[in-house]
Amino acid sequence: MDEKLLVKRASGGDKEAFAALYMLYRDDLYRYAFFRLGNEEDARDAVSACIVAAYEGVFGLRNASAFRPWIFRILYRCCCRYIAQQNDMRHRADTAELNRLEAPAEHLSPELKEAFSILNTCDRDIVLLSAVGGYNSREIAEMTGLKPSTVRSRLMRAFKKMKQFLE
Repeated sequence: MDEKLLVKRASGGDKEAFAALYMLYRDDLYRYAFFRLGNEEDARDAVSACIVAAYEGVFGLRNASAFRPWIFRILYRCCCRYIAQQNDMRHRADTAELNRLEAPAEHLSPELKEAFSILNTCDRDIVLLSAVGGYNSREIAEMTGLKPSTVRSRLMRAFKKMKQFLE
């Protein structure tokens, strides 16, 4: 079924249409959340929160072609909220808890993890949305609230910075 038709049906309250939309994007959503948050459990929680929020708000979506950036904007905010909560917990956690919360992603080489860690949060988000999510600068701009030209320049600088670090 056509994605735009699914969006229109979902915004009209069709649960099966929303489920079909979720199936179209679940892998991309999870992949982004996993690389953003660093582990499977947190990624699943963020995607779940995103899906609940999207289901509750899909009736207000007027432009069917805006579904993909819209749902990723929701996931982006869920991840940011989760990270803020994590940071708050870190301030109150003991050393063992702190080490558990900061466990790195297992799917990245140590060198790539280190290169990725030199980027600031915004640049990391842009790299993840581009390299992992496969989004272009316009879509990333819609999700992050930046201008497309800013996204492109930050992405280029981030990749250059990572490349220089790895060399």
